[in-house]
Amino acid sequence: MRGPKKHLKRLAAPKHWMLDKLGGVFAVRPNPGPHKLRESLPLSLFLRNRLKYALNYTEAKKILTQRVVRVDGKVRTCHKFPTGFMDVVAIDRTNEYFRMLYDTKGRYVVHRIQAAEADFKLCKVKSVRTVIKGVPVLTTTDGRTIRYPDPHVKVNDTIVFNINTQKITDFVKFEPG
Repeated sequence: MRGPKKHLKRLAAPKHWMLDKLGGVFAVRPNPGPHKLRESLPLSLFLRNRLKYALNYTEAKKILTQRVVRVDGKVRTCHKFPTGFMDVVAIDRTNEYFRMLYDTKGRYVVHRIQAAEADFKLCKVKSVRTVIKGVPVLTTTDGRTIRYPDPHVKVNDTIVFNINTQKITDFVKFEPG
């Protein structure tokens, strides 16, 4: 076998997707992106299974090709794009905003939010380092690389990230209690 796997059987799909066993043979395999396969939900499943905006896979793809779905402020047309924890999904036609959260059993819940709350997201800091010419850089769990952060931000802290300006507005220290 050469290259990455391109298929995913329904029974091998993550359990938190909550796919039924007899709904077909295959499931949508998410593309590589900001979230891992086991920690994400493809956009087509988001539209079809969670929001019930599409009756089937083909309808979900057609909705996405109309360029009306934005994930974290960016238009996404790929039906396999992985949405993950704390992602803000906006649907322009209906002026609805959703945030991906976990429930108590570790399954994804689509939480409806207001337009004002859709401007920011919370990101966990994965690493802090300096690159060429001594520029400080931090990396978050959703794959973002942010230059010149606040020098007090350390690994495992949580940052409040403004989606519109692409800047850190605030941060919360990781400490007991």
